[in-house]
Amino acid sequence: MDNLILVLQSTFVYAVPLMIVALGGCFSERSGIINLALEGEMIFGSFIGALFVSAFQKNGTFADNQQLMFIIALLISGIAGALFSLLLSFASIKLKADQTIAGTALNMLAPGILLTLCLVIANQEKLVMNPMPKYGIVSSQPLSPLLSLFFDKVYISSYIGIVLFILLSLWLYKSKVGTHMRACGEHPQAADSVGINVAKMRYLGTTISGFLAGFGGYAYIATVAAGTAESSVGGMGFLALAIMIFGNWNPIGIFFGSLLFGLLSCIGPISGSVSFLAELNIPIYVYNIIPYVIVIIVLIISRNKSGCPKAEGIPYDKGQR
Repeated sequence: MDNLILVLQSTFVYAVPLMIVALGGCFSERSGIINLALEGEMIFGSFIGALFVSAFQKNGTFADNQQLMFIIALLISGIAGALFSLLLSFASIKLKADQTIAGTALNMLAPGILLTLCLVIANQEKLVMNPMPKYGIVSSQPLSPLLSLFFDKVYISSYIGIVLFILLSLWLYKSKVGTHMRACGEHPQAADSVGINVAKMRYLGTTISGFLAGFGGYAYIATVAAGTAESSVGGMGFLALAIMIFGNWNPIGIFFGSLLFGLLSCIGPISGSVSFLAELNIPIYVYNIIPYVIVIIVLIISRNKSGCPKAEGIPYDKGQR
């Protein structure tokens, strides 16, 4: 039973950042912009959040309220990710650049910025926060596996992430602005003909995407990566991109895909603590490659069932019909 609880809790910790970042990718692509820069936005957002937390800790700010500092850091990271995503928006919408190349460039730029600033500020290639944020809730009583998932050893970022995921998913599909945004990803000429500002909707979609990537990036380094901001987030941005495709650009599919890949991603780190996995004596590296092997298999199987927006990746030309 203890093994089951540990697996469920670890799955939840890994799944929430993936879920949030994959939803961010969905926002961008539903508006018509391919966002391959999720990895870079996670790296940049998480680093800025960690930088502020380090400053808070040095000055003793929020020393008596770690949870409030955690929430503020998540917000700062999201804003940083949103600002960084404006580079992709500008290149894709204003300059009509190739969106794949622009996203790749941002993925290369973010680690460069982080390494440079880390060397200047801390004279090392990574920034380590100390102490780590504590759990939002720790139960003093034994709970069932299902209740333990939500009410024992749970980070506050998990609660915020789930609420944010639900609210933004409903907003994307039920609100007027969300409908306009999705129309711009399907048929921007038709959307423009009824007075929808395509450029504005695409800027909005990409900015929300950047915010969620930055948010998810800090949630990842604070809960999974031992509070260390470095030039990589373990490929989680690319995995979130694959989850978005696996989920068919739909929040429900993204939710279940995140749980699946959250489970696959946590197996390696907890393999030494779960008795039946420890007995197998399989190197942790084997477990670590499983999510990416499954991604390849899933994408091959679902290649002919894609529900991607029809106009994604295509620069909008007002004169084209």
